[in-house]
Amino acid sequence: MADLNAFTAICTYRSFRKAADELGVSRSALSHTIRGLEQSLGVRLLNRTTRSVAPTDAGAHLLERLNPVLRDLDAALDALTDVGVTPSGLLRINANFAAARWLLAYVVPTFRSQYPDVELDLVSEGQLVDIVDHEFDAGVRLLEAVPQDMIAVPFGGDVRFVPVASPSYLSVWGRPQVPDDLMKHQCIRHRMPSGKRYRWEFSRAGQSLALDVPGMLTLDDSLLMVDAATEGLGIAFVAEPFAQSAVADGCLVRILEDWCPRESQLALYYPGHRHIPAALQVFIEVLRSAEANRRDAAERLTPQ
Repeated sequence: MADLNAFTAICTYRSFRKAADELGVSRSALSHTIRGLEQSLGVRLLNRTTRSVAPTDAGAHLLERLNPVLRDLDAALDALTDVGVTPSGLLRINANFAAARWLLAYVVPTFRSQYPDVELDLVSEGQLVDIVDHEFDAGVRLLEAVPQDMIAVPFGGDVRFVPVASPSYLSVWGRPQVPDDLMKHQCIRHRMPSGKRYRWEFSRAGQSLALDVPGMLTLDDSLLMVDAATEGLGIAFVAEPFAQSAVADGCLVRILEDWCPRESQLALYYPGHRHIPAALQVFIEVLRSAEANRRDAAERLTPQ
C-alpha cells in the first residue's frame, strides 16, 4: 500500500521532488520504491526524464483503477482515527473575496459556535495558488477550475459574469445591445494571475464568443474593477456578487444580461490523496448543511 501511495503521489504532482516532500521521504528512497514496485509488477509504470515524469499507458490504467480505491480506504481510516476526537488546531482556507464573504455569512458563524477549539485562517488574496505548496488545508475556486486530482464540494449556487457600467458612462457612450458593440467602448480589462488579459465570454441560443475588448485601463482585482466602473471609467466584466451592492444602490447597471447565462459555481476543494484533518471534515459538514438550507430557501421562492 505504501508503494502504491507513492506511485499515486508522483502521478499527482508529476514530480519526484514534490511527491517526496509530500510523503516525507528522500527522492532517492522514492525512486528506489518505484523501481521495486515496477519489478514486482513486471511492468514499467512511469516515463522519466531529467525534467519530467508521466505515467506510461500501463501506469495510467493502474492509476485510474487505484484512485477510487485509495480514496475509499483513506475515508475509512479517517472515520476510524477521528472517532471521539474533538476538532481543534488551525484550519487554513484560501478563497477569493466573494467566496470568503459567502462563507463568513453562511458558514463561519455556525462553525465557530459548534467548534470553538478550531482556529480558522481564511485568506482572500485574490490569486489562484497551489494549496498544497502554500500549506492550505483547502481552497475555493469556480467548480470548472478545480484541479482534477482534488475533491470538490460545490456551494453557493450558480454564478454568472456580467458587464456593468455606471449610468453616467452609458449616458455618454450609449448602451451596448450586442457583445460586438463592446469593441467601440472603454472596457476595464482584467489581468489574470498569469499576466494574460481575460477574454470576455458570452453565449446565447447556442452562439458563443470570446472578445479581447479594448480599453485604457487594466486591473487585477474584481472589486477595483467595480470601483472603476462606478466612477464612470468604463464597462467592467465581473462575477455578479462583486457588483450586487453597487447595482442595488443604482451606482451600476447590468448590460447584455441575455448574453450572460449562469454557468459557474463555487466549490471548496482539497487533496483527495491525503489525510483529511478533523477540522476540515466538520467544516465541510457545516458547509453542506448551509448549502442545503440555501437550496431549500431558493426552492421555496421559485414560482411553481
